[in-house]
Amino acid sequence: MVNCIFCKIIKKEISCEKIYEDEEFLSFVDIEPVAFGHILVIPKKHIIWMQDADDNTISGIFKLSKKLMLAIKKAFNCDYVQLAISGKDIPHFHIHLIPRYFNDGLSNWPTKKYNEIKIEEVTKKIIKEII
Repeated sequence: MVNCIFCKIIKKEISCEKIYEDEEFLSFVDIEPVAFGHILVIPKKHIIWMQDADDNTISGIFKLSKKLMLAIKKAFNCDYVQLAISGKDIPHFHIHLIPRYFNDGLSNWPTKKYNEIKIEEVTKKIIKEII
């Protein structure tokens, strides 16, 4: 895609601090990190949403993410590596790998509480749409 910043990084029109690259994927340091060591993993093929990716891309990106998570955990001696999948902020499927510590004070996102009827409705809606 012409205006996609990640596609421009893939084409080397924009520089990045590369962590890993092969024929299908690229990983680089996030320039606005949640924590130092926060990296992104992207497919080189322009895909906006994860659900639009083929199964080989999905399995490949998650296998690579695991490998990179282990490297981050070792490099930063963090307690765990948080994984987040995005697509809205930059319209190119990407995975965030963020080193986290149990006492880092970072919050995740606000949560809600279900009542008994609502949780049953949500469950039924999703199950109905499983292909």
